[in-house]
Amino acid sequence: MFILINLKTYVCDPIEIAKAANSISNELDVRIAVAPQVIHLKEVVETGVETWAQHIDKGGEKVRTGTITSAGLSEAGVRGSLLNHSEHRLLLAEIDESIQEASEAKLETVVCANNPSQIAAATSLDPTFVAVEPPELIGSGIPVSKAAPDIVRDAVKSAGKVNPKIPVLCGAGISNGEDVSAAIELGAEGILLASGIAKSKNPQKSIEDLLSEI
Repeated sequence: MFILINLKTYVCDPIEIAKAANSISNELDVRIAVAPQVIHLKEVVETGVETWAQHIDKGGEKVRTGTITSAGLSEAGVRGSLLNHSEHRLLLAEIDESIQEASEAKLETVVCANNPSQIAAATSLDPTFVAVEPPELIGSGIPVSKAAPDIVRDAVKSAGKVNPKIPVLCGAGISNGEDVSAAIELGAEGILLASGIAKSKNPQKSIEDLLSEI
């Protein structure tokens, strides 16, 4: 079970969320990671929580301006990165190159996709995880596991046909323990979260509630 909390660019306290996630992860022995904005990565790493980036730029071996490289993230203590989130789409070739560079830097990757066919394509690139997130449900509070359970079920099947060793995560609209439990029952092996935690007035309680039924 892997839970990745993407803080996006929400106005929130990344340190409070990171500390809460780390405490619950240690207490319940559940893998929980936090992906803050790049300007907060160092502070979040220092809390001890598993820290992920929200994006990696390909071509990290070249000298560029304003890019986020796999090597730089690895040196900063980051464990992995999201790729191809619906709010930061990439071409398939760009995803492939980013995964390879991340692997060379010993970073894990989660490649996001909209539907089962895209999940199959993403799985073929050999990331650490793939994640199914219909964009119309992101931030809606309506979980994909309830609104469109067949998408999750078929995404798991699609990934399994390509490479059964790559776990499928479920995201979009997940906000409570019942949503998490439903996603796991459909075959997901982890969860992507965002607004349900980033916008919470009590992140500790919100994370605990999400794990209450697993």
